[in-house]
Amino acid sequence: MTEISNETRFLHAIEMGLGAWQWGDRVVWAYGQKYSDKELREGFEVSLNLGVRFVDTAETYGSGYSERLLGKFLKDIDQPVLVATKFFPWPWKITKGFIPRALRGSLDRLGLESVDLYQIHWPSFTLSPEAMMEGMVECVKRGMTRTVGVSNFDEKRMIRAYTTLARHGIPLASNQVHYSLLTRDVERNGTLARCKELGIRMIAYSPLEKGLLSGKYSTQNPPPGVRGSHYADMLKKLPPVIKLLQELGQTHGKTATQVSLNWLICKGALPIPGAKNVKQADENAGGAGWRLTEDEVARLDEATKDIHR
Repeated sequence: MTEISNETRFLHAIEMGLGAWQWGDRVVWAYGQKYSDKELREGFEVSLNLGVRFVDTAETYGSGYSERLLGKFLKDIDQPVLVATKFFPWPWKITKGFIPRALRGSLDRLGLESVDLYQIHWPSFTLSPEAMMEGMVECVKRGMTRTVGVSNFDEKRMIRAYTTLARHGIPLASNQVHYSLLTRDVERNGTLARCKELGIRMIAYSPLEKGLLSGKYSTQNPPPGVRGSHYADMLKKLPPVIKLLQELGQTHGKTATQVSLNWLICKGALPIPGAKNVKQADENAGGAGWRLTEDEVARLDEATKDIHR
């Protein structure tokens, strides 16, 4: 693996993060129906108290509400928190100048002068990886972000971003991707291996596959809303996986959720599960601070090798 730069070293030291996609999202997560700002604040505070100090949000989450809410929470605490957010490449954002402008908006919503990690949320149809990285370079030069990352970039795009930043002496800190026991494309397409080779931290979003790996859902009891139809086929293949997760969990005194998160940590990824309440925050934090054995990781690999969304 390439030697980790001083700028990005903090990311490699973190085992577990907190994802803030659910904060204000009504479409997928039904914010405002089963949970509110009060529950989110409590979950956030419990996460901090249990050592989870990295929070990932984005300008699109809740149409900016996630950033505003995080900013509000940050004002009321005295513990250090590492903050990451993202630029969404809407098709009308056709020049690199839109990137520092968008970050300024995010900083205003967060109430911060700078963030620890600024990421490109998705590849763009109108901006090349090179152009987007030039925009990110401006953000670094202006002191608006400590490090630069990408999200949902395949290996080729990631290398283009890495190379462009390198010309300016800036490391590519991270690539945030959909990665879980049930979604392992980054292992098969070489992205995970290349991240390790280049010292790029892989951040895993939807690490519990939107709750499927918690063991609380089945074909008879599917997730509510759009998640139920989205995962209909996968739910049929889930029972033996949940059984193995529970079996391994008993060995370590952990839950299926915690085993699923620890599997990602063992793979070298940084999971960022969401937490809508204290119970979820407490359980998520318990996924870190211990390790599955190599044999246990291999058993989980084998059990999920043929499962594709």
